[in-house]
Amino acid sequence: MYKGTRITSILALALLASALPGACGGGGSEDPGVAGEVCERTDDKATEFLKRVGCAADFEALASAPIDASLPGARSVKVVLDQADKNALYFQNSVLYQIHYDFASSHLSGGDLPIVPPLAEFNATEYFTPDRRFVLGAVTHYEGPDAWVLELSPYDTAPADMIATLFRAAKAATFFGAKLAFHPTSEAVAAEAKKLPADIPVVSTGDLYAGIDYQPLSLGTAVGRLHFAKAADLDSEYLSHQDIVVLDEAPNDISVVQGIITEEFQTPLSHINVLSQNRRTPNMGLRNAMNHPDLLALKDKLVELTAGPSSWSVREVTQAEAEAFWEAHKPTPVTLPEMDLTVTDLRDIEEVTPDPPEGEPLRDAIKKAVLAFGGKAAHYSILARIPEVPILKAFAIPVYYYDQFMKQNGFYDQIEALLADPEFNTDAATRDEKLKELRDAMKSAPIDADFQELLRAKIEADYPGHAIRFRTSTNSEDLDGFPCAGCYDSHTGDPTDWPDVLDAIRKTYASAWKLRTFDERTFYGIDHRTIGMALLAHNNFPSEEANGVAVTNNPFDTAGVQPAFYVNVQSGGDVEVVAPPAGVTNDGFLYFFSQPNQPITYLTHSSLVPEGETVLSTAQVHQLGVALDAIHDRFSPAYGPAAGNDGWYAMDVEFKFDDDANPGEPPTLYIKQARPYPGRGAASGAQ
Repeated sequence: MYKGTRITSILALALLASALPGACGGGGSEDPGVAGEVCERTDDKATEFLKRVGCAADFEALASAPIDASLPGARSVKVVLDQADKNALYFQNSVLYQIHYDFASSHLSGGDLPIVPPLAEFNATEYFTPDRRFVLGAVTHYEGPDAWVLELSPYDTAPADMIATLFRAAKAATFFGAKLAFHPTSEAVAAEAKKLPADIPVVSTGDLYAGIDYQPLSLGTAVGRLHFAKAADLDSEYLSHQDIVVLDEAPNDISVVQGIITEEFQTPLSHINVLSQNRRTPNMGLRNAMNHPDLLALKDKLVELTAGPSSWSVREVTQAEAEAFWEAHKPTPVTLPEMDLTVTDLRDIEEVTPDPPEGEPLRDAIKKAVLAFGGKAAHYSILARIPEVPILKAFAIPVYYYDQFMKQNGFYDQIEALLADPEFNTDAATRDEKLKELRDAMKSAPIDADFQELLRAKIEADYPGHAIRFRTSTNSEDLDGFPCAGCYDSHTGDPTDWPDVLDAIRKTYASAWKLRTFDERTFYGIDHRTIGMALLAHNNFPSEEANGVAVTNNPFDTAGVQPAFYVNVQSGGDVEVVAPPAGVTNDGFLYFFSQPNQPITYLTHSSLVPEGETVLSTAQVHQLGVALDAIHDRFSPAYGPAAGNDGWYAMDVEFKFDDDANPGEPPTLYIKQARPYPGRGAASGAQ
């Protein structure tokens, strides 16, 4: 059995819980684990705080995973410097006291010291005002790069002299002081860090990230056959749902597998990570995975893979163990509600999901709209009525016309025959071949003349002069618990060439029967006879200045202590932001929109813009933040705590910036879609 190396950091893609080495001896004695270190603790009882961290065991007694774990694997201890008490320094127990206020109000209030004010006043003064009483931070150990750093909250406005005072106090009071560096956690803090004295070393997020070799994304354990493949070959290589696949890079989508390991690190918002979280299967990044000796030794063997918050492991298992695991972890079958085939009008998007009557759940209104118009259109309709959310004018084509197309051309009968064919159900190559034959037939089949007349009139009246994008909106995608990210394909047609419009519709309908999509539905026990596809239609912009995805909550802090939006965005529209080519990186950042100075913490930078620049301007980030905040609030009654969610909730949002409507002006934000985010954070636990 192999256990992967641990990782440590503050900014990464997982939740963590690694422990540092070292055991504390008696009070004042040298730590037997590290020569020259002198522990401060006198026993093994819980320690409220220390004024010095003399050894690794002292640190471990106080440390917790950081509140914001946007780099995987860190251990962190919060520090408080009290300027009202001659700069007394405290290292607080960060498990007992998760935030600075809890410690300060318990230990540094009253008696000979000033009273600590209520939480709201404390937060308003102690992170933002120049005459604050406390200087607040954390010392964090990143085990991967073996870096010890001092950090402030991303929104802290402490000036350089205040940072320097805290740094020097922490350096003098810790066994790792000689290694200590300052790590800016936001662009604003980084700007202030440039003013620090030359004797205070500064380390960037990029420096820390470069030292990490393991990226936990979707946590959990899986059993399967360890299969090596290249992402570029997946179009012609068949994967089994009993495979654990090792890949050189992340593909845009992947058929159902037990687990995924990619050599290139992923974004938490990638399609394959959304799929993994929904499937509750492990997904991880591992540098040099394709040549990792411990993985190669188990190639093509049955193994158990565990992706943990700070480490991974793999071991060989027997056939009996594998079969027992697969039987115990079958997903709960998903039953789709019956399609509503009574709706036949081409409906303006604002009218697809009406606001529910007062007192009735928004979730029920969405579910009802899905029956006739699918998940994407149902959610887009709600976006259309949020004033702060800019979208393209759109209309929806109900599922009735997909059903009509399938019936008139005999495709339901063909599907029945396929489902009754044992070879089709057991052999992936046969299944792929037969589904392609079905798709090819659909792409050349006639479309009802009355429907064509209705559609042409709608486009000519309301959407003249533009190509039309026909986007899938099925009853088996973009749903709470079954997002099926990347399952279906959208296409564009030019109304001045009417056959081009018909081809776009047929291709979009046919995408319901791709192999990967078919296998995804099979994995969840969905009856293929029950799926239906509506279409969301709007003007198509041929190019875009930026495209991106965002989550309306902080996926690295599911406790909700530091709420933020997590954004991935790329320049232009040619590079897929959720699955960039090898070597291409996006701008990835946390936007602390609710904080007074709205700081931005960049985790990664785009490789397609000049060094030192960002894809979005500050004004564009703010425009996006306003929209994300409004989307989060509007959908909260449907998917948030009020709807029975267990506390952490987010919407997964796609957006673009485009100047097609106003050439020569700064690109404008458009929200493309919103759907419930399936996980509880960047590293979600699989079951």
